[in-house]
Amino acid sequence: MEGRVLVAEHNGAYVLKLVGDVRLTLSSTIDQFVERMFSCVSCQSVIVDLTETEGLDSTTLGMLAKMALFVRKQLHIRPLAVTDNDSIIRLLNSMGFEQIFDIQRTREVCAVADCELQAATLDEKEAREKVLQAHQVLMTLNQKNRETFKELVDSLCKAC
Repeated sequence: MEGRVLVAEHNGAYVLKLVGDVRLTLSSTIDQFVERMFSCVSCQSVIVDLTETEGLDSTTLGMLAKMALFVRKQLHIRPLAVTDNDSIIRLLNSMGFEQIFDIQRTREVCAVADCELQAATLDEKEAREKVLQAHQVLMTLNQKNRETFKELVDSLCKAC
């Protein structure tokens, strides 16, 4: 299933729900939402609902990591990632997300995300910059990520 991004806000709790196979084409949409979310003074908590997520590419993971690091810096908390999908949990843990997210194995989320965001359009240069930024963030999480993404980041840096 093609990916979708749904959002909601309830009493300062922001929910970002990723549905289907979420790829590079939605990473800028996620990034823009996070910027809008933190321009509001009411943001008190962040939930990433992955209960209907089928897949996440590394660029999307990088955007989620960027968001989690920003939440920690601004709110001094870790966002909550919610899923009962074993493969998604393994993916998150393999990237080091247990350090920056509280990962909860459940299908119950306190707020329903029902406002779908439209995919932001990216030209080739913007897409390359998002991919580079996402992978640079992932590289900060652990040594395995540094080794895995080093060649990609080096080649993207040369292309910039």
